[in-house]
Amino acid sequence: MTQTQKILVTGATGTVGRQVVAELLARGHAVRALTRDAARADFPAGVEVVQGDLTDPATLIPALHGVTGLHLITFGGAYFAPLETGPRILEAARAAGVRRVTVLHGGGPSPLEDAVRADDGVDWTVLMPVEFMGNALEWAEGIVAAGEVREPFVSRLSAMVHEGDIGAVAAVALTEEGHGGQEYVITGPELLTVNDKVAALAAAGGREIALVELTEEQAVAQWRAAGHPEDVIGFLLQAYGDTPEVGRTVVDTVEKVTGRPARTFAQWAAEHADAFTPPPGGATA
Repeated sequence: MTQTQKILVTGATGTVGRQVVAELLARGHAVRALTRDAARADFPAGVEVVQGDLTDPATLIPALHGVTGLHLITFGGAYFAPLETGPRILEAARAAGVRRVTVLHGGGPSPLEDAVRADDGVDWTVLMPVEFMGNALEWAEGIVAAGEVREPFVSRLSAMVHEGDIGAVAAVALTEEGHGGQEYVITGPELLTVNDKVAALAAAGGREIALVELTEEQAVAQWRAAGHPEDVIGFLLQAYGDTPEVGRTVVDTVEKVTGRPARTFAQWAAEHADAFTPPPGGATA
């Protein structure tokens, strides 16, 4: 068992950040969560909440005091722009005695990630998860209201990953030796089509869910109606129509790093069944 350590988690209110916090707590470590608005933060008991802003590294100096590990995201500020402050953040981290850094890959070029990779003063690990299982929550409204999922490219394959497994890999890399200088692609344990995911949600909820396959034109119209910008629509068409190989290739990173198998989508669906269940008296197809 590793010695108790104190870890600073940035992006702690985000989808992955909350899982990093939870996994560190479960392993008995002390967690300090960074947020731009500490008064509005909501974390489990035992988490030390501190205020700071990644766009202003000077605000991180008190938060870094006494920590041995630092989890970073690659964007920040009010508009979630790519962070240009990586070198100054790392300088402050080294000065505080931080030994290990994980950085959550944002899916594209990142000045902060580049700075982390170039730093030889800390043991860094880049976390590169594929599609989140939590993306299925986008279907919740349609399932609750009409008992259906409306999607294009329903035969596309995804090695989607449980967010908790991303947090688990991060927690190990932040507190144990042997992960410095590593890039970890993180996937789930299986390849899934849209139909596979819908079937798992139906099984978890104990009711039928219809899958309506959309044409590209219908999908674009649906996304525009939902308010998606044109660049996002273009990205979705590319990602869904021609999923990159890394997104449809299962790897065993979770088991190798954490010692346990990656969680399945069926497990995720069971954990989130309430989100897809109509309220009492609600009517769906």
